[in-house]
Amino acid sequence: MPPAPLENSPGASASDTIFALSSGAPPAGVAVVRVSGPMAGAAIDRLTGGRPRPAARRASLRILTDPASGTTLDRALLLWLPGPGTATGEDMAELHLHGGRAVTAAVLAALGRLPGLRPAVAGEFTRRAFETGRIDLNEAEALGDLLAAETEAQRRNAMLLAGGALSRALEGWQHRVLSLAARLEAQLDFSDEEDVAPLDPGFASELAALDAEVARWRGRLPVERLRDGVRVVLAGPPNAGKSTLLNALAGREAAIVTPIAGTTRDLIEAPVALGGVPFLLTDTAGLHAGTGDAVEAIGIDRAAQAIAAADIVLWLGDPGSAPAGAVRVGAQADRQTLDPAAHDLLVSAQSGAGMDELVTLLLDCAATLLPGEDEAALSERQRAALDRLGEALALARGEGDPILVAEGLRLARAAIDALTGRAGTEDMLDDLFGRFCIGK
Repeated sequence: MPPAPLENSPGASASDTIFALSSGAPPAGVAVVRVSGPMAGAAIDRLTGGRPRPAARRASLRILTDPASGTTLDRALLLWLPGPGTATGEDMAELHLHGGRAVTAAVLAALGRLPGLRPAVAGEFTRRAFETGRIDLNEAEALGDLLAAETEAQRRNAMLLAGGALSRALEGWQHRVLSLAARLEAQLDFSDEEDVAPLDPGFASELAALDAEVARWRGRLPVERLRDGVRVVLAGPPNAGKSTLLNALAGREAAIVTPIAGTTRDLIEAPVALGGVPFLLTDTAGLHAGTGDAVEAIGIDRAAQAIAAADIVLWLGDPGSAPAGAVRVGAQADRQTLDPAAHDLLVSAQSGAGMDELVTLLLDCAATLLPGEDEAALSERQRAALDRLGEALALARGEGDPILVAEGLRLARAAIDALTGRAGTEDMLDDLFGRFCIGK
């Protein structure tokens, strides 16, 4: 059966040879064009006028010409990468060109005129790597996260998953589930149907050990916290210095600051990276009782909701009125006398006093909310599939009937296949790879 046409490229097939600019938009010092598919070798033969191909995986200088006109296109470095040991699992070539717009456009146009070649669609190189088994779905998702990473924490987490942290665990679990299932099936096949012997103690202990490993991964933190940032809410009465402090932490004028009480009437959010860690700072309306202003009352209600949903609350009011667990910040320390013993920290956003200590405190708090350097945070899809795996293993462990144990192991295999993408749906894959750039 021929490969199905690609959804976002009418008439295109997954067996086509594809090409794309894989480096940044020109002009640039160097432009890297990738070619992948069965016609990759023939394509570079045409561009080099039939000169011998470079030795595999060795960069060689070649003059590129347009096969249609014989015009010289560029003097470039050429890499020939025969499959299957390539990024896509197919024959590949890379053209390292001078990075001007005209050079890049001319080479891409010449490739487009060659028979059997077409421009790649978004994410197609990575999708081919997935479909040829070079990477699994978790590694593919991690590559997408790496492209979108804006903070050091996001980059580190994406690198862990792209490097196979979860994939290696899944591979080991799959082998163990298959081994347990094979032992169980053998017992069922060779036992007297009316008197099936109980499973050996080693079987139960192995299943329990596997369940414990999966449980540790199920306890990993959600990657959404890395993407959205640790939620820090600045709260307190009017004119406590909340907006000024938010602007100082954000490094820009995110909130309007005036001497007028009640200037902030709604939530103001400012994403910021501190020490490579993402935070979402939220300024709130000043909290006080007895307001007759309906709009201000709505703002106060929203402030209360934000405090309830916060990861960290910086309280800039009376220390005795601070919400449970809040950091009691004595703000405007350059303008008023504050009791250091009643506060966790004294700061002045105007003079900068105490600001370094406040950032350190936020980073220390975030360290308890974010994964460590060697711990990967997981996406919602991964957590849901791991939950199904845990439920399947619980079924296998909790039932003495070998038939039900076998069903639990079958469900465990299905959950692992969903995690690796072997049981993924086309719609989900189209959505994932469609978020990639053209040359990735």
